[in-house]
Amino acid sequence: MNDRTTAIRSLNDLARSTFLGCRVMITQGVQALDDVGAVLERVRTFDAFDGDNDPYGEHDFGSFVHNGETIFWKIDYYDRTLTAGSEDPTDPEATIRVLTVMLASEY
Repeated sequence: MNDRTTAIRSLNDLARSTFLGCRVMITQGVQALDDVGAVLERVRTFDAFDGDNDPYGEHDFGSFVHNGETIFWKIDYYDRTLTAGSEDPTDPEATIRVLTVMLASEY
């Protein structure tokens, strides 16, 4: 793993596990669940990364089953205006991370 990947992974892990340094978006399907807090806790503690769901080693996607529903979460990198992708996701001053939590059926 190179330094760039390590930096992105660290920033993503911080964002996902603390919801600091990112914006968290929850879809209507997740919002309608009776236990949104439990779903968000599963996102925070997710650690089942492998070659299939994390081929680049950036820890930017995960999925799990919660009460019979498959949940996806994904981190995207935007520029400070939220109008384009970030040119440097290793730079927290130039990047806004958006963590989206959704039902797999909403994808």
